Amino acid sequence: MIKVRIGGLSLDPVSEQPVLLLVPEGGPESSGGPHIALPIWIGTAEAGAILLAVQGIVAPRPMTHDLLASTIVELGYRVDRIEINRLDAGTFYAEILLDGPSGEIAIDARPSDSVALAVRVRCPILVADDVFSEAAVEITEVDEEEEVQRFRDFLDHVDPSDFMS
Repeated sequence: MIKVRIGGLSLDPVSEQPVLLLVPEGGPESSGGPHIALPIWIGTAEAGAILLAVQGIVAPRPMTHDLLASTIVELGYRVDRIEINRLDAGTFYAEILLDGPSGEIAIDARPSDSVALAVRVRCPILVADDVFSEAAVEITEVDEEEEVQRFRDFLDHVDPSDFMS
């Protein structure tokens, strides 16, 4: 497993769908290697939830991922880690690993929801070696502030009907 962190949130220039970029913790500066990231296309709601948590913005009422985090704690568990452990036909699969009274429990989850939870509880995000080697891409440097602003503009102007077929 490779420990990763959120390298950024971007928009696919063609589909304008949010893309979560996960990069190895330590990054290229620690290894002298190329800039690589695992891009995962995610939904707008999940991207918004991740962005709010990364920026430390607290909603006036608990959002879904906040509710999940609170529920886990109230049941006597803690989120130990998130694992993105499989890639099948272009779809990523993840598990939320909980530690508590009855030992470790693995819960099947979408990577986007898993990452939104991980940011809130500050737990490690891990990607299986084979998934990372199959799907990671070399990236060029981007202006993070510009990308965040582009994403905010997208969220400000998106309409739920944009996602209906």
